[in-house]
Amino acid sequence: MRFIHTSDWHLGRLFHGKHLTQDQSYVLEQFYQVVKDTKPDAILIAGDIYDRAVPPIEAVELLDDTLARLLLDQKIPVIMIAGNHDSAQRIGFGSKLLAGQGLYVTGQLTNPLTPVVLTDSFGDVYFMPFTYAEPSLVRSVYQHNELLDFDGAMKFLVQRSLQRIPQGVRKVALAHAFIAGGQESESERPLSVGGSSNVSAGSFAAFDYTALGHLHNSQKAGGKQICYSGSLMKYSFDEANQTKGINIVDMDKNGQVEIELVSLKPKYDVCKVSGSFADILQNREKYPSQEDYMMVSLNDTQAILDVHGQLEKIYPNLMQIERPYLNIGGKLAKERLDYRTKTELQLFGDFFQQMTDRELSQEQKQTFVTNLDELLLKEREAKS
Repeated sequence: MRFIHTSDWHLGRLFHGKHLTQDQSYVLEQFYQVVKDTKPDAILIAGDIYDRAVPPIEAVELLDDTLARLLLDQKIPVIMIAGNHDSAQRIGFGSKLLAGQGLYVTGQLTNPLTPVVLTDSFGDVYFMPFTYAEPSLVRSVYQHNELLDFDGAMKFLVQRSLQRIPQGVRKVALAHAFIAGGQESESERPLSVGGSSNVSAGSFAAFDYTALGHLHNSQKAGGKQICYSGSLMKYSFDEANQTKGINIVDMDKNGQVEIELVSLKPKYDVCKVSGSFADILQNREKYPSQEDYMMVSLNDTQAILDVHGQLEKIYPNLMQIERPYLNIGGKLAKERLDYRTKTELQLFGDFFQQMTDRELSQEQKQTFVTNLDELLLKEREAKS
């Protein structure tokens, strides 16, 4: 059986204030052509289909058009799950009706878990969709109060799912999770403020392939058969050197898999350049003009008049300028703390120390994390 693994489309994304829907449409057209050329038996989308719980209408229309072409024109089944950016209720609306057309959507967590069964010339393949679910939701749905973290919750769900799958058949998991040791990117929203969102790769050892979503860098996670496909596009400047694409997976009769990463090329790439202002402005051989989404890091220490306006003539899609060495009041900006890189817990800890001249205790840290996680969960539910 051949299937395509993709994830983290983030339809409706804003990138430094620019709507990316047209860019996403451009890449999805390439995706569709790959589907036509490779003729897979199924397409797996491992969460974060949208960028937020209530997506803009343009994003909804783009997804509708893409799925219609895959299902109606190409007759290829699509299995997709909700991610932490999605509204589980909205993603899952009409799922029973749509399953009759070959669109298998798992939005909200259910008890029991329901596999999707597809058949090839060697027999059945069981696809188990583990929609994104926080430990508190798993505890509520399954009335199991001992599931305190993501790892325990995922292991519990996997054990329950295996009870629904016959012995000896080929098995594929879809999950939206952070596997311990995975390479993160700036554009990913943390699953948990307290850092307890890690899931061990061993949870998926029973599956012949695990199609993961959440991390935006294409990578293996603890084994050849446990993979992140990565995001549809580059969504932050720290992803500039990453290769974006999809995984084409060929599974034989014994469940052994061969994986091919097929790259997708955006209309505008995400690039970073650094150097002196004068050199960037004048040296076209070293700094050629380009229309990609650009971040420029200047190593000048003095103020520069209309720096954005002048650089925009070379880079019309200039998104961000960094001045790490800018001299302000005799002190280099490089020496100042960049609070954008700190977590909510670190920021609150700094505030607490400034106000009380004491560091947070472990008990206070845990109280802060617990309350913030509950507030974020309520916020997501309110937007759903």
